[in-house]
Amino acid sequence: MEGFFEGVGVAALVILALAGLAIGWLAGALSGRSKAVYAIIGAVAAMATPFLLAALGVTVIAAGGVLLVIIVGAVGAAVVVGLVRALSGRR
Repeated sequence: MEGFFEGVGVAALVILALAGLAIGWLAGALSGRSKAVYAIIGAVAAMATPFLLAALGVTVIAAGGVLLVIIVGAVGAAVVVGLVRALSGRR
């Protein structure tokens, strides 16, 4: 797992944050709710997903390169933002 942290780098984290921000903002815009809150949730989820999977032992992500890490982060952000949207009591 240590190799994964070395391999990700700062540039990939910035790209993950931007992808999460975009997904969160889009979810907020589509639902008519706070775009900023969803953007922050998306950014945090996108950056956390690859690390969570690496901690669970899914090391093939690091071998797939930065593009695969970004795709996994974007999917993770979409899932978390969708969960937050579904679990929030406001309609």
